[in-house]
Amino acid sequence: MADYKKCMMKKISGLGKHEICLNLIREEPLTIRLNGKAYRVVMRTPGDEIAHVAGLCLGEGLVNSPDDFIDIEYSGEDMNVVTVELGQKRINRIHNILKSDGKDCHADPGISSGQIIDNFKKNITPVQDSSRVAAKVAADCLNNLSDYQTHRQSCHAAAIFTEKGNLLSLGEDVGRHNALDKATGRLFQNRTLHRGSLLVLSSRVSCELVQKAARAEIPVIIAVSGPTALAVDLAENLGMAIVCHTGRGNKDLLVFCGEHRLVMA
Repeated sequence: MADYKKCMMKKISGLGKHEICLNLIREEPLTIRLNGKAYRVVMRTPGDEIAHVAGLCLGEGLVNSPDDFIDIEYSGEDMNVVTVELGQKRINRIHNILKSDGKDCHADPGISSGQIIDNFKKNITPVQDSSRVAAKVAADCLNNLSDYQTHRQSCHAAAIFTEKGNLLSLGEDVGRHNALDKATGRLFQNRTLHRGSLLVLSSRVSCELVQKAARAEIPVIIAVSGPTALAVDLAENLGMAIVCHTGRGNKDLLVFCGEHRLVMA
C-alpha cells in the first residue's frame, strides 16, 4: 500500500487561484482481533502493523513477554486486520483490561488526576533500569531525529536509542501513540527492548506516552515539546526522566523530573 495518495486542490495566491496536486499521507483503520473477538480499531499510517500491534499489546498490559503470544499475524491477505492469540492463562490474568472493551480504563467520569496516578502505580512497576544517559547524548539524538525519518513532514516519530546514543528502532505515524507502539513493538518482538534507555519523541509528552515508555522499561524521555503536568507526576512516580528543549533553535534543556537519570558532564 502506497504511503501517500495524490490529491487535487486549489491554491489561492492573491486574487488568483489555480489547481495543484499534492501527496497526502494515508490514514487507514487497523482492526485488532484478540482470541477471535474484536478488541480495538485504531486509525494509523499503514505499515509495520505487526510491530504496531505487539507494541500496543505491551503498552496496554495485555502481554508482558513475547512468550505471551501464541500467535500474532495478519488476517489472511488483509493488511488492515491483525489477529492476536493469547493463552487462556494470560487471558485470565488480563480480565480487567478486556472487561473495558479496549477503552481507557482510567477515563471514568469524575476520576481525579491523583486517582489516575494511583491506578497507574498499581498496574505498572517503576522502571528498574539503572542506566543513565548523558544530557549531551540525549540532546544530540533529539536534534538529529529528523535525519532518521522518512516522513518527517507528515508524521510523528518515536525513536529508541541505547544509553550511548545508538539508534535501535524508529516508528513513524500520524498518531504519536502509534509511532511509539511501532518503535517498541519491533524491539519487543526481537527481544532487544532491554537495550533501550532513551526515548526521543517529535511530539508533546502525554500521560499515555509515559505509560507506554514505562511498560517498555525506558527510563529517559526527551521530546520536542514539553510534557503535561500529569505526565510529569506519573514519570516522577515511576522513576523516569522527562526532558525537552527550551525553545526552537535553543540547545538548552529543561529537566522536568528524573535528573538522577542524566549525566551532566
